[in-house]
Amino acid sequence: MNKNDPVYFIEVNSPVGRLTLTSDDHYLTGLYFSQNEVALKGAVRRKTEILKKTESQLKAYFAGQLKSFNLAMKIDGTGFQVSVWNELKKIKMGELRSYSEHAIELKKPKAVRAVGSAIGKNPIGIIIPCHRVIAKSGGLGGFGGGLKAKKWLLNHEGHREIRGDQND
Repeated sequence: MNKNDPVYFIEVNSPVGRLTLTSDDHYLTGLYFSQNEVALKGAVRRKTEILKKTESQLKAYFAGQLKSFNLAMKIDGTGFQVSVWNELKKIKMGELRSYSEHAIELKKPKAVRAVGSAIGKNPIGIIIPCHRVIAKSGGLGGFGGGLKAKKWLLNHEGHREIRGDQND
């Protein structure tokens, strides 16, 4: 994203807390579980068309009426991070993947920690479903929105057997 591009934002309430959505004129650029000081620097509170569409799809998702998102997104990161995030988009609702399985899908089986780090920097949480990646042992792993939110999202998607511990 060009540093001169305008950034717009709105805040929406959700079952996992207040979410901050960011966009440029045409693309969703962020979904944060709290106000992100860096992402909002110079941002203008304005409900762009893409932010309206995102809010509508999030409401439908939280109501159990939407299984996959269809939104124009622009994700900014290193080439490796973008490849990790693009692979996350392939995980459908109802599916789970371990961090090591995600690394294998990327053809980087020894890069589990780097993959986990990139997943942790996902700028568009929920929509790019990093919450669907868990520890190999079945524990939650980590989550930028907090483990309580991750467990709620997984339960919402039908995964009642997920344990609440972090790595175990």
